[in-house]
Amino acid sequence: MPSEPIRYVTKVDLTKPGDQQPQVHNRWHPDVPFSETIKPGETVKIECLDWTGNQIKNNDTADDILNVDLTRIHYLSGPFNIEGAEPGDALVVEIKDVQPLERQPWGYCGIFHKKNGGGFLDKFYPEAAKAIFDLEGIHATSRHIPHVKFTGLIHPGIMGTAPSAEVLQEWNSRESGLIKEIQHAHDMAVANAPLETNAHAGSADAELAAKIAKEGARTIPGRPENGGNCDIKNLSRGSKCYFPVYVPGAKFSVGDLHFSQGDGEISFCGAIEMPGVITIQTSIIKGGIEKLSLKSPIFIPGDVQNHYGPSRYLTFEGFSVDEEGKQQFLCATTAYRQACIRAIEYLRKFGYNDYQIYLLLSSAPIEGHVAGIVDVPNACTTIGIPMDIFDFDIGPEGGLEKQDMGNCALVEGAKHELIYEYK
Repeated sequence: MPSEPIRYVTKVDLTKPGDQQPQVHNRWHPDVPFSETIKPGETVKIECLDWTGNQIKNNDTADDILNVDLTRIHYLSGPFNIEGAEPGDALVVEIKDVQPLERQPWGYCGIFHKKNGGGFLDKFYPEAAKAIFDLEGIHATSRHIPHVKFTGLIHPGIMGTAPSAEVLQEWNSRESGLIKEIQHAHDMAVANAPLETNAHAGSADAELAAKIAKEGARTIPGRPENGGNCDIKNLSRGSKCYFPVYVPGAKFSVGDLHFSQGDGEISFCGAIEMPGVITIQTSIIKGGIEKLSLKSPIFIPGDVQNHYGPSRYLTFEGFSVDEEGKQQFLCATTAYRQACIRAIEYLRKFGYNDYQIYLLLSSAPIEGHVAGIVDVPNACTTIGIPMDIFDFDIGPEGGLEKQDMGNCALVEGAKHELIYEYK
């Protein structure tokens, strides 16, 4: 007897903004209403919006990236009532599959303007830019970054359980404390306090929605207690994830699907972002928080990984000496930024401009590693670029021939300084 079709517990509308869809939400809060119930052991399909809720279009201008409303983001599907889950348990989520939606077989990678979101390298690349990727089977190609084709390691950028009231209070307390302590010394936001503007509480009524908007935690950062926006590219098909449960039913949510991503998601809108469908199966470990010493989520990667040969990565080193030549003390962030810069300087030799390379490092399956954080004063990081994603030889002995690589999508009418000369 044939088995029953897999049940969809969420469907999304690609023609409506995310905040007009009650089956999604964009705040972490224990009172966001359940959108559906999932039984342990049941396999279900969950459709997800792209993280901007349909704000980005398939065209050749980055005007939509320039003007994106970053208060209207991270529309997560859920939260789901996992039947039988109780505080103190561990929720096990097995990812059976993740795919683009057949009705939208494309995705995008973007660089936000420095004055509207910015990114890891916005000091050097302050303008908005975009690349559209066509998603065909397991491969991604882009008219905006030619001569490149790579296999997608498709994964959700965000998965997590709802915080309890106590955990939520802890988040808001420590993050608002950080703002008070160090915001004055930084020209970018150091944390994201609760924001009522464009908060979306799913199907909550007006009174409850106002409460959630006032108290709810932003979904922008990942957090140790529940995971959230961790953007781990290896959390792909076949992976098992273990989440602490803080509220009855767990209130599990998922979204921000990526077709592919480089380690670090360096441009912030830095993966191939897409709407899609994720297939999961859940189970519960009773008393799992104590049994597993589960203070943060843990996961076992699936066996569906990219198989670019280990000897076929061109790898760049970065150290904690910044672009001005100033010595930083064991700063892995500075070191990773420098590894990015070294890769950009090198790939220019083939005709790509800096914005194209920046987008490529964000979206292609680059391998980023911390090589050393013990030898004072310099942390060392590496970025490995799989050489086989190119249809020509990028090796140091391959000829280094410059080609016409066109351009990525830029803001119409804006002037772009595409080359930044580093020290």
